[in-house]
Amino acid sequence: MVRTQVEPGWSLDAWRGRARAALAAGVPPEDLQWDGDAQQGLALGAPLPDAPEAGTGLVVPGRFIELASAVLCHRDPNRHGLLYRLLWRIVKGERRLLERATDPDVVAASALAAEVRRDTHKMKAFVRFRQIREGEEAYVAWFEPDHWILDRVAPFFAKRFAGMRWAILTPYRSVRWDGAALDFGPGGVRADAPAEDAREDLWLTYYANIFNPARLNPTMMRQEMPQKYWKGLPEAALLPSLLREAGSRVRDMAEREAQQPRRKIPARAAAPTPASVDLGSLAAARAQAAECRRCPLWEPPTQTVWGEGPQDARVMFIGEQPGDAEDLTGRPFVGPAGALLDRAFTDAGIDRAAAYLTNAVKHFRFEQRGKVRLHKRPDAGHVRACHVWLQQELATVRPDTVVCLGATAASAVFGNAFKLTQERGRWHTLGDGVRAMATVHPAWVLRQPPAARESAYRGLVADLLAVSSERSESPR
Repeated sequence: MVRTQVEPGWSLDAWRGRARAALAAGVPPEDLQWDGDAQQGLALGAPLPDAPEAGTGLVVPGRFIELASAVLCHRDPNRHGLLYRLLWRIVKGERRLLERATDPDVVAASALAAEVRRDTHKMKAFVRFRQIREGEEAYVAWFEPDHWILDRVAPFFAKRFAGMRWAILTPYRSVRWDGAALDFGPGGVRADAPAEDAREDLWLTYYANIFNPARLNPTMMRQEMPQKYWKGLPEAALLPSLLREAGSRVRDMAEREAQQPRRKIPARAAAPTPASVDLGSLAAARAQAAECRRCPLWEPPTQTVWGEGPQDARVMFIGEQPGDAEDLTGRPFVGPAGALLDRAFTDAGIDRAAAYLTNAVKHFRFEQRGKVRLHKRPDAGHVRACHVWLQQELATVRPDTVVCLGATAASAVFGNAFKLTQERGRWHTLGDGVRAMATVHPAWVLRQPPAARESAYRGLVADLLAVSSERSESPR
């Protein structure tokens, strides 16, 4: 029997170091005792030696790392051994073990992770900061989590309340944010946090007024906000009376005479039209596009991403929509797809600085998955809404050549009936004599399987070489 210990017990790095050492020593799960597990009182066996280089090159599924980071925060004393058993089985050949939803070890670990995620959600929902002293912008919150989740949740609060100084105290650990970095320390007691602050009366008045008795569901409320959390919520003091008076308040609402609205909702501002924009200035059009409300895409992203390049560029490249990097920087084609396009430009002899690059849709459409914003293809309605801006760019730059990158851009230029798979690389003449063709989007190349990616890239370069040839044959 060999024994080892993880300190602190919720640390993924600490557990991973010990697990790698055990794997390097060839210690099977049944011969490894994790101090802190249920059998720790036996204190049998030799300690596991350190192995700084153990596990170098070891690759496990990312899903396992995500699972382990949650399970380690659980208070179950057997969690370290459970995770090591899963790791041992994965390394010894069961690479798809986590896909077997009925496996007892997988079921046990998934249940622990689910409890930690629920506890994490409750902490995010029920932490209440209180001001330390009136006039001092520093706040403290007290919370009693069921599991060791403070390190896991602290980055969320640092991002959410980045502009203020705060601390969260729990019985086992504390964390402080000074506006720049998180600092962890020992736990505290409830008395270390203020019981109330000067702004609490205002919050209670607001909460009492927004409480809707007509939608009251006590069972669901207690399920989502268990009473064990009430002691940390200032509004909990109001709940008994609000629950008790809910019936009479609903009757009063039903019997109350209807009233005319006190205000009129202003009409939505009319969308800008091409005629309202200075035809001679891309800067003027860009300024108006920044305020565009022609479709709902304006609200979720960071900003409008306008085109970039010389106003007299001979060639214009039109993509689908900005991505995550483009939305954050405000510039087109600066993310992974942009890097691949730059490489293709170099191989095809195209000077990016001399070209005008833009997108058919000016806002980033995405789907939030945790902390990641995943690209979501724009709808035809989004393309139509942005068409006024694309027309403005075409009318102002007046390129000789237009290259559509991807099906969305091609539909914006050639119409919805255009089939990229059939027309790729073929030259067409637009109504104003501009030569135009469509090829794949560089993001499509990146999505190809590794074995097919190089061939897809060569195809893109071949299409761009045709663009170079077309430009050389048609002087401005």
